[in-house]
Amino acid sequence: MADPKAIIPEDEVVTRLAAELPKWRLEDGWIRRTYKTNSWKGTLMVINTVGHLAEAAWHHPDITASYAWVEVRLMSHDAKGITARDFELASKIESVVQWRPSEDDALEGTPQSDMRFSYVKYD
Repeated sequence: MADPKAIIPEDEVVTRLAAELPKWRLEDGWIRRTYKTNSWKGTLMVINTVGHLAEAAWHHPDITASYAWVEVRLMSHDAKGITARDFELASKIESVVQWRPSEDDALEGTPQSDMRFSYVKYD
């Protein structure tokens, strides 16, 4: 297994993002993703989700937020670059924030027709 703290070359980061995390982008040395929400409630739910996953992983993103969006930025601060840890955390964040029940699940999910309950704008 490769060193999870080894910096991944920029061209490989771009290639991997396109293949593995197409909604994420490389910008200014960070991999970034903006999640759109429907309200401050949704914004806080995304921030708390990212916070929980990051703390459990012991890898901490930078987060910027506004009323209806959250930007997550990942870079391994100790390595001063993008590493496998950033990709793993980005993938976990993406799968949890974008998850919603399918039509076959016992869980019905939030009503899409009533904005009072809507919180994340799914891609």
